[in-house]
Amino acid sequence: MAAQAKSTWYNYYKLTRLHKFPHGNILSFWPAAWALAMAAFSINLPFRKLLAQTFMFAVRSTLLHSAACILNDICDIDFDRQVERTKNRPLVTGAISVTGATILLSTFVLASIVLLAMCSPSVLLWGLPGIFPFHALYPLMKRWTWWPQAWLGLAMNWSVLVAWISITGRINLQTVGILFAGTICWTIVYDTIYACQDRKDDIAAGIKSTALLFGTYICPILYLFTAAFIACLTYAGISNHQGLPFFLISVGGAVAFFVWQFVTWHVDDVNDCAAKFAANGNLGLIIWVGMILDYYWKTVL
Repeated sequence: MAAQAKSTWYNYYKLTRLHKFPHGNILSFWPAAWALAMAAFSINLPFRKLLAQTFMFAVRSTLLHSAACILNDICDIDFDRQVERTKNRPLVTGAISVTGATILLSTFVLASIVLLAMCSPSVLLWGLPGIFPFHALYPLMKRWTWWPQAWLGLAMNWSVLVAWISITGRINLQTVGILFAGTICWTIVYDTIYACQDRKDDIAAGIKSTALLFGTYICPILYLFTAAFIACLTYAGISNHQGLPFFLISVGGAVAFFVWQFVTWHVDDVNDCAAKFAANGNLGLIIWVGMILDYYWKTVL
């Protein structure tokens, strides 16, 4: 009985994808962390306040990403059983019930909303679209459009706007709007690489993705989205009057990462696609380190 209970709890744990932490979750967190660091830089926010906000957004992004994974699995039971990589997920095998998954989903969403409300009414107001419609409708996008990765970009990176408001109380479109656009391009890049794992199964199941849409032109198209991300990151830094650490480490490090990624990427190798997708978490760290050093240089030194 104890072993069965342990197995059930572990399957709920798998449903949240927390057993793969920080993969996936961290890609939801980094854009918010970037916006927090750049906003703090712009107004000379005390470090303890930046640290507190960063911790809060780390918890919230983890909760919201897990909630999105639960919802995705609920919506995609029939699809998942047709894809080799996902056919053993807990809802597909019947290890846990849809009712149980729905209760867990509601708990995570409620906790995420509470964290937004703890910041301010304006943060709550701006944060809610990230939950609905962006995260809520994402599982359906692979049925409706060849561009589910673009919609995922809206969902994963909406926190850029929310994080900026939590620091400054307002939106500066010239900086944060451009940064937001760039992060959407980044999501299209890494999630297209991720979707390459399932291209054969997705064709058979009728699942749409940019990995299929781009076809044999997948690499040159991703180069363009990568260039757009780098350009947006650079422009946002110029607009925000960032210093040398930002341009050397954040921008320069991003360029070096993408050169490595595309030179070494084997598009038809499932394992390499998974590894390259996961490596984008390291890119997030590189960019953030440059921003934090820039913030430290300006506000502390």
